[in-house]
Amino acid sequence: MIEEKQLRHMLKVASVTGESPIRDQALLFVLYGTGMMLTEIASLTVADYLKPDGSLRDVSEVRLEIAHNNRRRPVYWSNTKVVCAINAYLVECVRQKHGITTRSVAYRSLDPDTALFRGADGAPYKLTERRTPAGAISYSCDSLSQVFRRLHLQAGIDGGHALAGRRTFAVRLFRKGYDLRHIAELLGHQTLTATKRLVDQDPVALGDLVAGVI
Repeated sequence: MIEEKQLRHMLKVASVTGESPIRDQALLFVLYGTGMMLTEIASLTVADYLKPDGSLRDVSEVRLEIAHNNRRRPVYWSNTKVVCAINAYLVECVRQKHGITTRSVAYRSLDPDTALFRGADGAPYKLTERRTPAGAISYSCDSLSQVFRRLHLQAGIDGGHALAGRRTFAVRLFRKGYDLRHIAELLGHQTLTATKRLVDQDPVALGDLVAGVI
């Protein structure tokens, strides 16, 4: 669980370090502002975010083929901070000619079928397929995982990883009074039990409770 103060600090540090500070800030906003998994973020395409005329999709979805649990769920591009960060990153992509297309009038000059997020060299993040002894297939994205690990470490945040974003997303919604059913829908959980496990890990600061009692 990453608190608001920690996230603000991490974003500030990310803005002045690394090879791609604009991208790194956008990645952090998406991670903590949508509750998406790393493999889902890596699999997002430009068309998942933009309409053909370049305007923003109000609601998209984590498509079946990229969902970590093979279950579609909505993604709402309604958070102003998340949207501003992504838009700034897409401007940078066009400037660096990463993922651009000759159809300059569509999708803000970006190829709709290409990855929304890319490495510093402009190459899309690659997924690695793994098969368990039982035959189940799962995917990981080590290169993107390393980016998030670096972003947490350089901000002095211990134990920071991609799952922290998902947990933080759930806990913060729960703190605001939203019920488990709606949080579960946003996370793609099939049962409320899975959602409850996330929010039950909320490290409540007892001092804050006492400070606001009267």
